[in-house]
Amino acid sequence: MTREDPNKSALIISGAFKVLLKEGLPHLSYDRVAQAAGVTRQLVRYYFPTPEDLMMTLCEQMADTYREAMINGITHHEGRDRLDVFFDFYFDVLDGTPKPRDDQAYDALLSLSAGSDRLRNTLRDQYTLLGQVVSHELRLQYPDLPLPACTEISYLFVVIMYGHWKMVASLGLSESHRLVSRRAIDRLIASYRSVPETIDDAQVWKAEV
Repeated sequence: MTREDPNKSALIISGAFKVLLKEGLPHLSYDRVAQAAGVTRQLVRYYFPTPEDLMMTLCEQMADTYREAMINGITHHEGRDRLDVFFDFYFDVLDGTPKPRDDQAYDALLSLSAGSDRLRNTLRDQYTLLGQVVSHELRLQYPDLPLPACTEISYLFVVIMYGHWKMVASLGLSESHRLVSRRAIDRLIASYRSVPETIDDAQVWKAEV
């Protein structure tokens, strides 16, 4: 057995994910992760010497899950506008391609990022990449929208999407609110298209110096 054994590493990450979803961040200890994964505490520490190492790997794996689900979703819904498929997926209204149920885990990662530059930078990069993809798709579907407007809409989409799922995961609101949030995106785009104006996007997706 070696540190590079992908099966053991994946098993531990899966255990950490289960603990976060079921019990939340206060109970995420090496002991609880080991119990959920069916391995020893020593093995968890062998693969992930620090809790930050464990959370970084979990963060990257969750991002990979989204990428795979999104690619499959677009493939399975050929003929529809890619942007609509994209939005429907992230608000979990895309038939046949459910959004991953991982919101409690992302809540925990955001909480931990306050004390971890590595985790904060990784999460920010992931959401920035998501915004860049949305901005690109907006330009393709709505050529009348200037790039700064697409950039602003991409940021607002991420804010609305993330905020919606935090309300569901943390405060227990009904998931049916996703329909309200999804409709808000269409209204947002329509508002930008109906009132063309010059926008200074210099501060959009910029990190604090």
